[in-house]
Amino acid sequence: MQRRRLLAVAAALVVASGCSPRSNEAKPSVSAPSSSASEASDSAREAVEAYVRALNSRSATELISVGGVEDEEWSRREAERILADRGGRGWKIKDVRIQHDMGPDVGSARLLAEDRAGKSLRDTFTVTREKGAWHLTVFTGQPAEPGKESAATDVPRS
Repeated sequence: MQRRRLLAVAAALVVASGCSPRSNEAKPSVSAPSSSASEASDSAREAVEAYVRALNSRSATELISVGGVEDEEWSRREAERILADRGGRGWKIKDVRIQHDMGPDVGSARLLAEDRAGKSLRDTFTVTREKGAWHLTVFTGQPAEPGKESAATDVPRS
């Protein structure tokens, strides 16, 4: 009698498992970029294009704006150095690749451009979104805030 019950329970389990939906199986999926990721990439690309326009027009003000830094003496000096090195060459963008490899508000941009003389410009930037606006990290000499020390790069003394 007990053996019949076990067989009946086993049969019921087989039938029940055959009738239940297969919710445990993974469904195939195609991952397409979301529209918000695409919009973010487009906006970050616009920042790269603004950088190239600032170089071509030799505009320190535009360069400071795309860099997302304050218009101060230090940023003006650095903008002038960048423009002296790369400005006014008639850069034409050949390729821009944006990757949001550090989150939705931070990523990297690769720029390939060519000047009027055929010289290539290859550069990689960190792109950041701050208050909805995308900026390129092109300024490296930003002074530390008053009262804050910058990170030390010296070898520690024992």
